Amino acid sequence: MALDSGFGPMDLTPPSVAPEQIVKQFAAKESEFQQALNHYTYRRTAKVQTVDDDTNKVDGEYYEVDDVIFDPSGARMEKVVFAPENTLSRVSMSPSDLQDIQRGYPFVLTAEVIGQYDVKYVGRQKVDEVECYVFDVSPKVIEKKKRYLLGRIWVDKTDLQIVVTNGRMVPDDTRKGSEDLHPPFMTWRAQVDGHYWFPVYTKGEGVLHFSGGNGYLGSDVHMRDVIKYSDYKRFGSTTKIIYDGQDISNTQPDPKPKQ
Repeated sequence: MALDSGFGPMDLTPPSVAPEQIVKQFAAKESEFQQALNHYTYRRTAKVQTVDDDTNKVDGEYYEVDDVIFDPSGARMEKVVFAPENTLSRVSMSPSDLQDIQRGYPFVLTAEVIGQYDVKYVGRQKVDEVECYVFDVSPKVIEKKKRYLLGRIWVDKTDLQIVVTNGRMVPDDTRKGSEDLHPPFMTWRAQVDGHYWFPVYTKGEGVLHFSGGNGYLGSDVHMRDVIKYSDYKRFGSTTKIIYDGQDISNTQPDPKPKQ
């Protein structure tokens, strides 16, 4: 899927399969995808910028390149490859910002977590050349220290996996003096191994309105986030990855995401 994919007109005709059944099927496929992703290494490049709206120039930046890999014991870990000095001055990176970069933006809606969401069928829509079911998702209950998607997902009609995610990670902290706000974002996936849709690109952008406290008194801050995911490689040769009941562990991944 091209990253500049266009969205076709929305078909509001009821689907031939009950929406509840579609949700159940794609949640199961998302669980398979998450299991597969857990056996891949990849590189994540994260850039968080503030933009001066008077000059339209970047006036602060957090930039970090991490390899998501495995340690000698086989446990998942992140290795910092490149991290120049953080020049953000009008905002600071919060734990929730890092959590969004690590787990929120590459949103996965598995069978294990879908019960935490209200999922509403919207219609069918073509994204680039991919026929998709479209759903609005919102958290039923927001638990402390957890992050949730409030937005919309596009699910491949054939593969029943998320291919585009659009919305915001919630909750924001709007308490005066403790404000922790986040821009809306969109994440695209692409087929990497011929079976699964892997996150490849996220862009978030918006003007955050800080009411006051901690130097943000009455200020609006234009934020821009760009996250790239690349160099997916399957780790190890003893792992079995099951897709539609078939062992695909020996399938070689494509060297680059399909566009």
